[in-house]
Amino acid sequence: MSELPRILFVCVENSNRSQMAEAFARIHGQGKVQAFSAGSRPSGKVNPRAIAFMQEKGYDLSAHPSKALADIPAGAYEYAITMGCGDACPLVQAHHREDWNIPDPKELPDEDFRRIRDLIETKVLALLARLASTPAC
Repeated sequence: MSELPRILFVCVENSNRSQMAEAFARIHGQGKVQAFSAGSRPSGKVNPRAIAFMQEKGYDLSAHPSKALADIPAGAYEYAITMGCGDACPLVQAHHREDWNIPDPKELPDEDFRRIRDLIETKVLALLARLASTPAC
């Protein structure tokens, strides 16, 4: 059996966007992908609002640590997805790279934070659909 494709989600603090993206990839890609997230300058904690808003989706984000790129498994990733952090997101070895250019929701009102969360879920679902339709090498 071949190894599952690895997806890495990167933002600056690894406390909101990349954490939610990793969670949605784990929820919707269970058994089909390995999902990771990291930050170029991790905050050291996951935003309590991200934890609360992911709980609304039935996912416990409180067990996730805020990680640096040095903390993730080495090697190539199928996809490296940056969240719109520009030059603050360094290059990661990956077959495919995308920048989703998603605003950081940490200072946004609750409803806008939820909209960002739902946008991330939609983008993760589309990514997983693309991966599922790609023939294995």
